[in-house]
Amino acid sequence: MAVELAALCRTALDFHADLIRNIKSIRVSQDLFDDLADSLGEIRIAQAAEGARRIPSAQPMITRPFDYGTVISYSFETAHWQESRYSDGREFGVWYGAIEMRTSVYETIFHWHRFLLDSFPEENRDIVGERRLFDVRCDALLIDARQVGPLTPKLTDRKSYAFTHNLGRYLKEQQQNGLLAPSARCEGSIAAILNPGRLSNVRDKAQLIYRCNPTRDRVTVERTPRRTWFSVAPSTLY
Repeated sequence: MAVELAALCRTALDFHADLIRNIKSIRVSQDLFDDLADSLGEIRIAQAAEGARRIPSAQPMITRPFDYGTVISYSFETAHWQESRYSDGREFGVWYGAIEMRTSVYETIFHWHRFLLDSFPEENRDIVGERRLFDVRCDALLIDARQVGPLTPKLTDRKSYAFTHNLGRYLKEQQQNGLLAPSARCEGSIAAILNPGRLSNVRDKAQLIYRCNPTRDRVTVERTPRRTWFSVAPSTLY
């Protein structure tokens, strides 16, 4: 294992470009407490309480994956922490971005579709997911693991994160900024960033809509509402 991890770190790239961040969002602002409160005063109290518990951040689109780390672990139980490809979720946060816009879509459709199947497997209707995409500047020396030959299947394994968890931990211990790697869901590339200080200049890029009937093997992606940009068969992502 140690030999393989070291081999993956032989190539570095002085990276200075944008990465694409794809997150859940809503196109039209909504009042999250209107169904829980009976008056405007109660809504304001709920909003104040929610704001008081929120972790402050000057740049939340960059820092959110790092803020929920061991520095503030007393506020969060380990059992509630979500693992990702390059972190087991207990030791450090990882910020994920994509090189290509479509790659960000394939990656996020996989996770969204898995949520739909867990939550609404028999719901025979379209469920809508709204997404917001950002360009985020990255200036960092990154490990370039996009062309690693026989080790590529271990980076893109769709069933096990064991190897990539070890790689992420190794990079963190070596104080690396992060890495570029092949996507596990398509032919594109993703970035896993370990150092939030290497990210800056967040800018809006696009808004998307995902539509999926959980009983059917199809997700449509729209840049303009009701106008299909392209579609994906989720079964090909697992």
